[in-house]
Amino acid sequence: MWQRLVHQFIPKVIFFPWPTVICPPTLAVLLVGRSWSTCSSPAEVDEEWQGLDENVAHVPFFADRYSEAEMIKRSQAFYELLNKRRSVRFLSDEPVPREVIDNVIRTAGTSPSGAHTEPWTFVVVQDPDVKHKIREIVEEEEEINYKKRMGDKWVNDLKRLRTNWIKEYLDTAPYLILIFKQVYGRLPNGKKKTHYYNEISVSIACGILLAALQNAGLYTVTTTPLNCGPHLRALLRRPANEKLLLLLPVGYPKRDATVPVLTRKPLEDIMVVV
Repeated sequence: MWQRLVHQFIPKVIFFPWPTVICPPTLAVLLVGRSWSTCSSPAEVDEEWQGLDENVAHVPFFADRYSEAEMIKRSQAFYELLNKRRSVRFLSDEPVPREVIDNVIRTAGTSPSGAHTEPWTFVVVQDPDVKHKIREIVEEEEEINYKKRMGDKWVNDLKRLRTNWIKEYLDTAPYLILIFKQVYGRLPNGKKKTHYYNEISVSIACGILLAALQNAGLYTVTTTPLNCGPHLRALLRRPANEKLLLLLPVGYPKRDATVPVLTRKPLEDIMVVV
């Protein structure tokens, strides 16, 4: 069947030096824009599709229903809460209850995911020595990023935010949460399990996590340390199927914390009604 799909869809958008042999995973890349590193053998492809339970029970769904007035009130209150969210780079070392961290990660774990594969791992770091090792890894790479990799335009765009490669918050924040995407999973029998749209799924979970932190009165700054992923994965002893997506230092703002004066786009600039 996949051979028919190649001839039906691919020639319309991509020109190949025919005859070209395209394996099903490569076809999946071309059709949905995902990235698989190598062409799998038929046995490996069959392996990828094993293990999903086709006999999941379906039950009636009962949802809370609010009056229109209550809906407007709740949506407005939630907007006002999230509109107070700021990226804070000056975080206090004041302790945060561990139960709060557990709850916000439970909340992030309610996120939807492709085929309900839940392809996320949240690594919570509270050990001061490990936090400092993370800081050393990040700052070493970030200095190279700022001086060589990022380029003048990117660096200049960040100047108004007063950011640089020094990341003191990686030491001072009581918790660091490193979010890894699982590019594939493992079945009980050891075979691979496909994680569909893993990066999109984990990104949605990160958004829910940010909202949960704001709801709990905690602050963070979203960081995506360029070129640090492999070193941090090794430090935290994460398996090869996990790739770092986001690093969040979490805590309370310092008493003298500052943030840049920024405005958000108005509704008419971000919403289109058809």
